[in-house]
Amino acid sequence: MKQVKKLWITLTVIVVISFAIIGYYGFEIYREAPPIPEKVVDLEGNVIYTKEDIQEGQRVWQSIGGQELGTIWGHGAYTAPDWNADWIHREAVFILDLWSQKLYSQDFNSLYEDQKALLQTNLKNYIRENHYNPETKNLTIGPDREEAILHNQIYYTKLFSNDPELAQTREHYAMIENTVLGEENLHRINAFFFWTSWACTTDRPGENITYTNNWPPDKLMGNEPDGSLMLWTGFSIMMLLLGIGFLAFYHAKNTEEEINKDFLPKEDPLLGIHPTPSMKATLKYFWVVSLLIFLQVIFGVITAHYGVEGQGLYGIPLADILPYSVTRTWHVQLAIFWIATSWLATGLYIAPAVSGFEPKFQRFGVNFLFICLLVIVLGSMTGQLLSIFHYFGLDMSFWFGHQGLEYVDLGRFWQIFLFVGLVLWLILVLRALWPALTKKNPDHNLLVLFVISSIAIAVFYGAGLTWGTHTHLSLIEYWRWWVVHLWVEGFFEVFATVVIAFLFVRMQILDINKATKATIASASIFLIGGIIGTFHHLYFTGTPTAVLALGSTFSALEVAPLVFMGFEAFHNYRVSKATEWTKNYKWPINFFISVSFWNLIGAGVFGFMINPPIALYYMQGLNTTPVHGHAALFGVYGMLGIGLTLFAIKGLSAHAPWKEGMIKFSFWALNIGLVLMIVLSLLPVGLAQTVASVNEGMWYARSAEFNQQEYIRTLKWLRLVGDTIFAIGSLTLIYFIIGLKTGWSLKKE
Repeated sequence: MKQVKKLWITLTVIVVISFAIIGYYGFEIYREAPPIPEKVVDLEGNVIYTKEDIQEGQRVWQSIGGQELGTIWGHGAYTAPDWNADWIHREAVFILDLWSQKLYSQDFNSLYEDQKALLQTNLKNYIRENHYNPETKNLTIGPDREEAILHNQIYYTKLFSNDPELAQTREHYAMIENTVLGEENLHRINAFFFWTSWACTTDRPGENITYTNNWPPDKLMGNEPDGSLMLWTGFSIMMLLLGIGFLAFYHAKNTEEEINKDFLPKEDPLLGIHPTPSMKATLKYFWVVSLLIFLQVIFGVITAHYGVEGQGLYGIPLADILPYSVTRTWHVQLAIFWIATSWLATGLYIAPAVSGFEPKFQRFGVNFLFICLLVIVLGSMTGQLLSIFHYFGLDMSFWFGHQGLEYVDLGRFWQIFLFVGLVLWLILVLRALWPALTKKNPDHNLLVLFVISSIAIAVFYGAGLTWGTHTHLSLIEYWRWWVVHLWVEGFFEVFATVVIAFLFVRMQILDINKATKATIASASIFLIGGIIGTFHHLYFTGTPTAVLALGSTFSALEVAPLVFMGFEAFHNYRVSKATEWTKNYKWPINFFISVSFWNLIGAGVFGFMINPPIALYYMQGLNTTPVHGHAALFGVYGMLGIGLTLFAIKGLSAHAPWKEGMIKFSFWALNIGLVLMIVLSLLPVGLAQTVASVNEGMWYARSAEFNQQEYIRTLKWLRLVGDTIFAIGSLTLIYFIIGLKTGWSLKKE
């Protein structure tokens, strides 16, 4: 008990200190974020843009899909450009050509290298000087830059409308005709692009680094990595090695004993659990989960195909009704929906099983929550479609349409609805667990951690309600990653760890005392890096250098425990082989084994590939990001959701052994398909883009000129191999899951 108490104290200290740090630096981000000027004016005081133009431009950008159509500050989708990298490079080319004509009467590219170097040095000095006046709150622009801004505005107005001159460019970027409607909205989105790009090229007051830490890389603009990126990259590698060394010692000191088959029960202990009415009511959740998996995969296939055929699907003009910004929105959002639903349903299933208590009206609550979740899924997806096709105004889009923020795209009304649904879920879980919580049983500590993680799941989604219609983009990114990183990667991780421990304890495979200590220790290890490690998403979003230092240091610690996932995989493998009855759980456990593999590869290897500051400086917003995203989100959380789903459905279906053929095929198709889509397409495209980003700049790595090269298009086409195998695997999974209830997936006695 003393050891457990020490573990609880350690976990509490880690959580309190970590949140104090990210809370403090949240205030620093607010204080030091790039200012939004009241007016952008020329030397005579003529207004180019107003603060209202910039803020309303941000809303226009969000309403058309925002981060689902290109990126801002490196966050978003990958087919269209990063609008900041594109804007600043066009600005640089225009000014350099303008000066070259004035001084040498020829284009910049025709000059001698020493002449080019002189003009580039002058450009850097001209652009990087900060002309924002904190007293008047106005930003003054010189005449040459004003010309460049107006030149860019003409180009983007043509691109985002329906100008035939740029029709092919829109196709390459998977943009629909009239992406933005109306001259006023076109002017506003240009204002927003200008301001976010200005932050990328303007030095912070009193410093020699821009508001975005010199991101994006662009040689013409003089945007190159600062020394701090090198320093903290080296320090993050040192912290990774230190973390691995500490955990190696911890693991050696606390190596678990071999599973003693002599002390295992002779029959499956879970057979004694009789599903209550509310437990049975969770079955439809898992059926919907399997359907949403398939829909998510289908929209993913379409989205990937738009990368080579921007406005069609094998000649079918699908973009007329389902453009890229819609399919990618749905692809990302459905992933969050089905993974979260599988875990929430597991919580509803396991709570009465643990306590042996079925509260009054519990089944009604489970059914009511199911209806609410269906309404949220269908309502939010419909609103996003209507917003992108301009059926909603800006206010309506914010509330019921598209917020344009990756992973939290759904309108504010649907966000609130989902938050209320999560609170309802928490109440349903707690009322079922209450009798067990009030008793001092051996599993009391495990139950308490389960409750804490459940509360965190409900509460931390509320971080997505913190921003409003005119909130500064730096602060939106700060809070958005509370949802994406802390909610999904943090507390869902703890929740899943506790649930798996409960399952193995109930199967009498794990000793309750060892499971309790291991689970609390695991939560501490994950959260010591995971909470502050949230900052590794915020290196280049208008945040101070301290955020970069903390993010790089603690995100390295996130990777350390993933190096030891092989031990967890081997333990789960031994569990599946322990007795004849544990072999019946072979495939749910195999999905847990695949979670360990993808944790090591997807979250560990591919995560650390992009997380060090100098790596992310060149890689952010390239296809290296979806390499990590697919391998970590589906490989880890998706496979875990499927494993939990299979465990729960096994308890809700007949207790006959499973026919292995279909689920075996599905398991390998999903894993092999995921590997192939990464190694045949995403990774080689991402690495090629990285080389282009280092050699030329982010603007080139994301340009149509680069991405429409024949070999890049071939690599994108090769994704079809992995996508097809993966889609077949998801389809056979649906068939198998439904068959567990209907009987066609069960062996006949």
